[in-house]
Amino acid sequence: MRLFRLWRLLGRDLRLLLFALRRSDRPWWLLPATLLLLIFALEPANFALPVLGILDDLVVLPLLLRALVKLSGAERLAPPDKMDR
Repeated sequence: MRLFRLWRLLGRDLRLLLFALRRSDRPWWLLPATLLLLIFALEPANFALPVLGILDDLVVLPLLLRALVKLSGAERLAPPDKMDR
């Protein structure tokens, strides 16, 4: 059940991250960290080791995205309607 909750939060976190990236007062490290997360999501090891790639995509990637949103402060900067969707 926690895994499904984590995946539901993934969509919310993606919206918050995109919102934070569009702001001019975002932290300087947010864009490079987002690019690293994207590279991590698309890394070739996911194709070479399918079992590890599936675990990576189901668990580690949503946790890293959640941590990135928390550290960036995107939750407190977003308008209330962005968080409730």
